[in-house]
Amino acid sequence: MRYFRYIIICILALAASSVAVAQTVPPTITSHLSADTVTIGDRVVLTVEVDKDVMQHVEFPLFDFRQEGGEEQAEPSIEVINDYAPDTISKEGRRMRLRKRYEMAVYDEGVYHMGRAQVLYIDKNLVDTLYGEQETEIFVKGVQIDTTGVVRDLKPQKTLNWHFNEHSGYIGIGVGVLALLTLVIYLLVRYLHKRGKRITDLFRPAPPIPAHIVAIEALEKLHNEKLWQNNKHKLYYSGLSEILRTYLAGRFEVGAMEMTSDEIAEAIRDIEIDQKQKMNLLSVLRDADLVKFAKATPEAEENELAYNKSYYFIEETKPIAQVVVEEDQPTKNERRER
Repeated sequence: MRYFRYIIICILALAASSVAVAQTVPPTITSHLSADTVTIGDRVVLTVEVDKDVMQHVEFPLFDFRQEGGEEQAEPSIEVINDYAPDTISKEGRRMRLRKRYEMAVYDEGVYHMGRAQVLYIDKNLVDTLYGEQETEIFVKGVQIDTTGVVRDLKPQKTLNWHFNEHSGYIGIGVGVLALLTLVIYLLVRYLHKRGKRITDLFRPAPPIPAHIVAIEALEKLHNEKLWQNNKHKLYYSGLSEILRTYLAGRFEVGAMEMTSDEIAEAIRDIEIDQKQKMNLLSVLRDADLVKFAKATPEAEENELAYNKSYYFIEETKPIAQVVVEEDQPTKNERRER
């Protein structure tokens, strides 16, 4: 048992030492270009690969591109178009290989030295920059222009002859639309002429709705809401008062919306309205004042009576329809005899 324990301890010590050695070996870096000679405007891909232990951590920095001579460019002639995320291309045991690609575009000719690829190595107590062994450079050549050929001026614009067949379809559609529009206008004018109207009548604004029609419709809507049946007496009488005041303003041009009940009584004194209807109007307005300001609660019969008074006041004071009696028009035979 004693020897067996010694063997296990030795194995664990060797494993720990191997792990420590593997972790202390720094990653190795390689890099290569998709092409080392390109033309202005072409794109080239720089690939950086790192072989490392799975427990080691590296970061890929951005590249600082410089032209030959080492002077920095305010607007670099090489631009990184796509900075792809790192990906794992292989993994065997504790070793793994990472790859990162940079797609670049070149805009000026010359030789560009990008130096050695580099990554940031982060260990437990160490932060360092590691470099690859080989240096990378790109030779960018310009576009070759053949100056030996004969340079000619631009040819003038050629004017083509107009052909009816090329435009006959559009002309036919235009004529058809114009004919259809003319027919529609003719039929519309004829229809309006039979009814004694003109086409300009179509563009006139609609006449305003008579005040009594508006008031009757508002009364019916208020009645269907059943406000006083649900103990909403204030809303019910406020609606009656507003309908009657609006009707007075539209029918008799009385500014009833800004008047008190007494002022309305004074304003309608000289208007030709049956005395009974005046009393009914003022009765509803005063009941509404009591409900709104004195918090009175009328009985059901009084509520129905207020509605009936309002309805008949509007019905009996609305304008009388004037019936125009036209003389019989002479027939064709009578006109001929005349």
